[in-house]
Amino acid sequence: MRHFKNFMILVMAFTAITLTSCSNDDDSGEDDPGTPGAGSGVLVAKIDGNNFESMEISSSATVANSGQNLIIIASNSSGRAFSLTVIGFNGPGTYPLGGGANITNSASYTETDVSNPQNPSTEIWQAPYDSSAVGEIVISDVTDTKVIGTFNFTCKNVGGDQSVKTITDGSFDLNKQVVN
Repeated sequence: MRHFKNFMILVMAFTAITLTSCSNDDDSGEDDPGTPGAGSGVLVAKIDGNNFESMEISSSATVANSGQNLIIIASNSSGRAFSLTVIGFNGPGTYPLGGGANITNSASYTETDVSNPQNPSTEIWQAPYDSSAVGEIVISDVTDTKVIGTFNFTCKNVGGDQSVKTITDGSFDLNKQVVN
C-alpha cells in the first residue's frame, strides 16, 4: 500500500509539473465563486474557503482491481491536485475517511511549486492522518462512462509543517476508466 501511495504522489507531481508548462487563455485554475458544483469532466472544491477547479484533461476516475478500487486524480495548471482512493469500492454509497484501523480509504491535497523547474517543491496534506474520522467520499452515480459524487475532509501535512487544511464543497463529475 505504501508503494501505491508513493506512486500516486509521483504521478500527481509529474502531472502538475507537466501541466504548468501548458498555455491556456484561462489558466487560473480557480472556479467562479458562484459555481454550485462540478461541471462535466472536472472536480471542484474549497480549500480553506478558496475555490479550486481541476482541468478536464488532467482529471479522471479509474476503477481498478476488478472493480474493487476507485482512484480519482484531478489537477489544475497551478500545480494543485487531489487524489481520492476508495479501497473496497462497491458502487454508489458513502465511503468514510478515517475512523478506525479497518478504514483504508484515503484522500490527499497537493501543492507543487514549480517556480524553479530544476528543484520543484511539493507539499502534501493527507487524510486520514490518525484514527479519527476526518471526512467522506460520497459516490452518487456510476455509469459506463462517468463517476459522480461529493467529498469533504480535513487533511494534515504530516511530512512537512503539520498544518491542517479543510476541504469543503467538493464535487466531481469525471470520465470513468476501467483497468483490471
